[in-house]
Amino acid sequence: MTKKPEFDGSHGGPDPAKLKPDTRLVTGGRDPFSHHGFVNPPVYHASTVLYSNAEDMIAHRARYVYGRRGTPTSEALEAALRDLEGPPCAGVALLPSGLAAISVAFMSVLNAGDHVLVADNVYRPTRTFCDSVLARYGVSTTYYDPFGDIAPLFRPETRAVFIEAPGSQTFEMPDVPALAAVAHAKGAVTLMDNTWATPLYFRPLEHGIDLAIQAGTKYIGGHSDIMFGTVSATATYWWELKDFVGMLGLCVGPDDMYLAQRGLRTMGVRLARHYESGVRVARWLSERPEVLRVLHPALESDPGHALWRRDFTGASGLFGVVLKPMSQAAVNAFLDSLALFGMGFSWGGYESLVIWYDCADYRTATPWNPGGPSLRFHIGLEDVSDLLADLERGFAVMAATK
Repeated sequence: MTKKPEFDGSHGGPDPAKLKPDTRLVTGGRDPFSHHGFVNPPVYHASTVLYSNAEDMIAHRARYVYGRRGTPTSEALEAALRDLEGPPCAGVALLPSGLAAISVAFMSVLNAGDHVLVADNVYRPTRTFCDSVLARYGVSTTYYDPFGDIAPLFRPETRAVFIEAPGSQTFEMPDVPALAAVAHAKGAVTLMDNTWATPLYFRPLEHGIDLAIQAGTKYIGGHSDIMFGTVSATATYWWELKDFVGMLGLCVGPDDMYLAQRGLRTMGVRLARHYESGVRVARWLSERPEVLRVLHPALESDPGHALWRRDFTGASGLFGVVLKPMSQAAVNAFLDSLALFGMGFSWGGYESLVIWYDCADYRTATPWNPGGPSLRFHIGLEDVSDLLADLERGFAVMAATK
């Protein structure tokens, strides 16, 4: 009996490199007929791996040697993620959270005495890690204006440049290829947090980034129920990263890997809905009399729109809003009145969220003076008309509050 073609292009199947992203999300890392035709790769709850004979054990000659070092479950997820990142990706490391992915990416390329350049608008825990853990181990950090010239900030010991696009909470869109070109000209490695766009809408490794990071907790998982992170690396840095993860003893639990694989299969359609709904809500908010401006690179009014349009193919559901000056009581009344927007410090799930934020107390290279209270919205998968009605009610409560 003829064996059905596998998804990897062997046995007469399609060339994976020619498949569109949504198709690759569905097929990546899958070979159903290697495990009895079941659609999803099996979940291995594993620690000990047995050797069939003493000679193989002594030589450590086996495909799998210990659960922490890899299983068919982890390999399937890594393969799917590697395919999504594109040809420059030599491998993907799986980590137990997005912050773990950031910290491991840093430490895999840094040594005591090194210096790093970090965008002033990064995710605040990234900044805390640099100022505490890296500083403790003799690595110094300089924060840079994401729109400024970073060349004068380099020192002989500068080893890495860290980018987030767009910036966390404030959504400035940097010129990623230009920053990467300067870094490489100076002999530095480039790292980027790509959680906002995912590789579906921006492939960092194809734009000069060496280590691309995602908090898979967000859009890969998509259901607010896992902690998960990834680091994708070019060939130059892959084995160093892989060895470092192994030496730290870090791994992801099999059930979280299963949920990440399940989320990955629908990420294309979910992210498209987040993108469409997010832009609709952002445009609506930009026309509200209570709003000073909306921080969303996909809007034509945004200062980073041209860069976003040049390099990105889409946007997620996350953006910021600066309100006109008003009392904190009015802002609180607005937030407390919303029924469909939860208040929580994550995003990327199916539900809509909103938080109040203020970056003024920790940014150092660039001031944060937005002109009014700031809110960060994540637009979920609800019907947009219901979300707009909820916001309309919230603004009415705001107007009635002194």
